[in-house]
Amino acid sequence: MADDAPHGTMLDDAADGTAVADAGDASAGDTPGGTALGQDLDAELDAELDAELDAAAGRDGAPAAPPGEPDTEDGARRQGRASGLWSLPRRHPAFAVIIATAALLRLVAMIGYQPAMYFNDTFDYLHVAMEPYPHPLRPDGYSFLLILLKPLHSFALVVLVQHLMGLAMGVMIYALLRRRFRLPGWGAALAAAPVLLDGYQIQLEELVLSDTMFTFLVMCAVTLLLWHDRTTWKIAASVGLIVGLAWLTRSVGMPVLLGVLAFMLIRRSGLKMVAVTLAACALPVLGYMGWYKADSGKFAITESNGIFLYARVYKFADCHKMHDLPVSEYPLCTEPTTRLPNSQDGIWNAQSPLNRYVGKRFSPENNKLANDFSKRAILAQPFDYLGVVAHDFFRVFRWDRTVFPDEATYNQYEFRRTSNPLPDWRMDADSTASGEATAYERGNARTQVVEPFAGVIRGYQDYFYLRGTMLGGVLLLGLAGMIPLWRRFGGAALLPWTLATGLLLAPAATAEFDYRYVLPAVPLAGLAAGMAFTPEARERLRGLSRRVRARRSATGVDGTTGADGAVEPAGTPEPAGVTETAPATAN
Repeated sequence: MADDAPHGTMLDDAADGTAVADAGDASAGDTPGGTALGQDLDAELDAELDAELDAAAGRDGAPAAPPGEPDTEDGARRQGRASGLWSLPRRHPAFAVIIATAALLRLVAMIGYQPAMYFNDTFDYLHVAMEPYPHPLRPDGYSFLLILLKPLHSFALVVLVQHLMGLAMGVMIYALLRRRFRLPGWGAALAAAPVLLDGYQIQLEELVLSDTMFTFLVMCAVTLLLWHDRTTWKIAASVGLIVGLAWLTRSVGMPVLLGVLAFMLIRRSGLKMVAVTLAACALPVLGYMGWYKADSGKFAITESNGIFLYARVYKFADCHKMHDLPVSEYPLCTEPTTRLPNSQDGIWNAQSPLNRYVGKRFSPENNKLANDFSKRAILAQPFDYLGVVAHDFFRVFRWDRTVFPDEATYNQYEFRRTSNPLPDWRMDADSTASGEATAYERGNARTQVVEPFAGVIRGYQDYFYLRGTMLGGVLLLGLAGMIPLWRRFGGAALLPWTLATGLLLAPAATAEFDYRYVLPAVPLAGLAAGMAFTPEARERLRGLSRRVRARRSATGVDGTTGADGAVEPAGTPEPAGVTETAPATAN
């Protein structure tokens, strides 16, 4: 009774879909003479697929219940579903161990730090959740999630949802690599390991902060695009809607949209599908901008892009090199001897030049002035701008994590021994940060550090995380996998690789490096690196190797060259009157 077999999980689909893909690609299979690594991978993949097919046959091969015995049949169905669920770890052992460990670590973190951990930005998101309005500093997408969960009055629930998002990202990577790109189980599990087991990723999910939700949405969009060979209008609309929500969660979602549209054009999805994606993305974005206009009178998402760009140019802007600088922008000028140490000091420090203006720091007027000043600085000093961007971009790949930008900020990315009191910042005339947190939780919202669980996850974070140099190696591995497919712009791996690189470059180009901005690139980079070992990439690499060997043979390395340019293998007798030429490719 094949129809009664359970097919309800992504990993079930991955196993079955892999077998289908294996059969469908038989004509493009590996040829004799390939590399030992490729042959080993293919042999292991075939063995795993045979085992999965045997398991599926055993599950589907249960005898049908005799007519008139519905209870027995229903019981068999329930038993089949249960056996299918419990067979998952047996059919995916490497990934089962990794994801079970990841879930256990997240459970330890939740018990050790209750109900949640907080960052400075947390209280802006929370303020919008308590009194909804379009925030001028950052879009409100994450606040909408807090509003959705608000009736349950639990920060622990918010953290649980974020941990489930983190686990789901690992599942997406594994399922894509197993089903669509035919990697062996251990290889796909290894690619998913960084996002599942990184100590700082777990801590980021414990923070009431937008980054986990943003990364999850981007991974959902990438998975939808790569899961199917052909982009239908439903897929295009879903991807556009998801990217639009990601844009409203973090402003860096706009470059993600550009990357997705470029990939669809390269993939030849068709202009109609590109237009559907763009229109679907515009629906939530334009709706939000309309809300912003109704509230503040300006059709925008935020009033902060120019101010953050000012932080980028703050460290090098020299007003003596800017021609025709308006007098209204003179207060933004600084001298090298009076500049504060970090770029972000240009915004947040009490001595910031922005505080020389009257009124709110993130006002439309200040944003316009800072934006114009920043563009003038970049045009007048392009090499200085490229220098600070390159410095922050390559800071990502350092081996050691140093305290940056300051100790107070750095400590908020750590599982600490003690928790700080909730801040008493005044959010408006009627509320404070601590008061709104208490109201959302309907109780004590301060982080409670519970030992020994906190000590366990704290010790884990100290040693188990993806160092910057390792992330650089993962990106290089993904790039190497795209080289054999250069005629197709790197194939499907182009999408996750370019998005990962773009998410690392965007903060360096528009604001400043921050450790939390690195983590959204990790699952995308892991996916791209896993795709470097697809059968297609390996076969192309073997073909390249064969062409290189043939070219070496043609130049006389392995034989002698005849008068007509053909290779005559040394020591091989040839019949009279016959000239034997070497084959075009080596076997």
